[in-house]
Amino acid sequence: QVQLVESGGGLVQAGGSLRLSCTASLRTFSTNAMAWFRQAPGKEREFVARIEWSGGYTYYADSVKGRFTVSRDNPKKAVYLAMNSLEPADKAVYYCAARAGWGTSREWDYGYWGQGTQVTVSS
Repeated sequence: QVQLVESGGGLVQAGGSLRLSCTASLRTFSTNAMAWFRQAPGKEREFVARIEWSGGYTYYADSVKGRFTVSRDNPKKAVYLAMNSLEPADKAVYYCAARAGWGTSREWDYGYWGQGTQVTVSS
């Protein structure tokens, strides 16, 4: 059974930083694209960032570009999201997701999901 487990969420003041982690019990992790999505209260889940299997290509939503950095450690089967200059608008439940092959920004393309971790940013 494949499991993705996120951690690292919490409460932070605006302008602060958090680093989210996601570990995967996925045998083929090193050939999966990984992505982060988020869902704010009352809103649809939206794409945040993705990283290809080698870590050599990353892509970000415009709303987080320049503030967030996605990275991965294939031997550890982990993906990370470093979030800086956090804003109240970043408050959401953050999910990591895995997809075989190349990544996309569409949530329906991802077959494996974590349970999410809450990020709250106070103003």
